[in-house]
Amino acid sequence: MQEPVRSRLASLSDFQFGAVATETIEDALLHLAQQNERAVQGAAGRMGSFRETRIVEFVFLLSEQWCLEKSVSYQAVEILERFMVKQAENICRQATTQLREKTEPQNWKALKEQLFNKFILRLVSCVQLASKLSFHYKIISNVTVLNFLQSLGYVHTKEELLESELDVLKSLNFQINLPTPLAYVEMLLEVLGYNGCLVPATQLHATCLTLLDLVYLLHEPVYESLLRASIENSIPSQLQGEKFASVKEDFMLLGVGIIAASAFIQNHECWSQVVEHLQSITGITLESIAEFSYAILTHSVGANTPGRQPVPPHLEARALRAATSSNT
Repeated sequence: MQEPVRSRLASLSDFQFGAVATETIEDALLHLAQQNERAVQGAAGRMGSFRETRIVEFVFLLSEQWCLEKSVSYQAVEILERFMVKQAENICRQATTQLREKTEPQNWKALKEQLFNKFILRLVSCVQLASKLSFHYKIISNVTVLNFLQSLGYVHTKEELLESELDVLKSLNFQINLPTPLAYVEMLLEVLGYNGCLVPATQLHATCLTLLDLVYLLHEPVYESLLRASIENSIPSQLQGEKFASVKEDFMLLGVGIIAASAFIQNHECWSQVVEHLQSITGITLESIAEFSYAILTHSVGANTPGRQPVPPHLEARALRAATSSNT
């Protein structure tokens, strides 16, 4: 088990910034911003409901066991999220149609059991599909997948495995090359490097990966903290929660929050400069960046999120208070 870990760490240390022309970076950043805008506008109320801690942890551990790079694990989570949302939408559509046409209802219990029984197969298929998108690194073979499933007590054939991949692809209209928060983080770090950020991008990168893992694993608690802070209410209404769904799909906001929190951990004296750079690059307000980075820091240092306390305009005093309380 030690070799995969060393290999993974080596791949992180080989990551290089400053090797791409500024024109290319500008075009790539604009493309990501446009993708992000479409994702935010198209966010539905059920988005994020399958980024559950146990599911994300399973994907992360499986990706590590198979020595996949970090981008693959995030991509797999996003593919699985969108696939399961599609499945839920299809079920709701069928139920609505049957009620409207007064046709004989399906056996929903049997349908639920079918989805449950195939969930691990679908999850593994999402990881395998994500690995194929990064074919320059490593592709997981069908034999490896089948052996893994068999070790868990699931016996499948190669045909069933291929059918599972095809089901995921068809459900998502073969659009599986989905953007991940890591792409936004690394692009913003690249721009920060060109803008003369005082904290080196390579130094921030490793911390950003750790915090991004944390946000994925604690997705609901982190965003619940952010929601409560944004409305200054410890008990958000259902309508407020539904409207907040678009924030959960805003990867640009997540990217700046991750970098700002990482900058505070690495060198809090340079935090203000980093946040100002991020605001200038993305147009996201300083207050929004501060709120998100504080929510991340709160969960990473172990402090309790304030309830109805008013939110100061700057993060530094609050983060220092959080760090102090975590040491008491």
